[in-house]
Amino acid sequence: MEVTSEMIDRLAHLAKLKFSEEEKKELKVDLERMIEFVEKLKEVDTTGIEPLLHISDAVNVLREDEIEQIISKQEALLNAPLTDGNFFKVPKVIKKDTE
Repeated sequence: MEVTSEMIDRLAHLAKLKFSEEEKKELKVDLERMIEFVEKLKEVDTTGIEPLLHISDAVNVLREDEIEQIISKQEALLNAPLTDGNFFKVPKVIKKDTE
């Protein structure tokens, strides 16, 4: 498969990205290397090999949730840089636009 500038432009359009001409050249090289790698993988004989669905044989090893109090509220607030005695105080991160 040949990577063309039209293909890169189409991918950029679909991803809503803009690239300079220099970036397009770098992308072309990277895409060609990726396609070359996939083509190389196609040469591997995988007959009789089952698809790998999970890394390990463990299947959803779950435990029941147990409610327990590990530390008290006061202990949790001890390491806070700023509190009001009951809650953590944090800087305001959402600003309202007033129009």
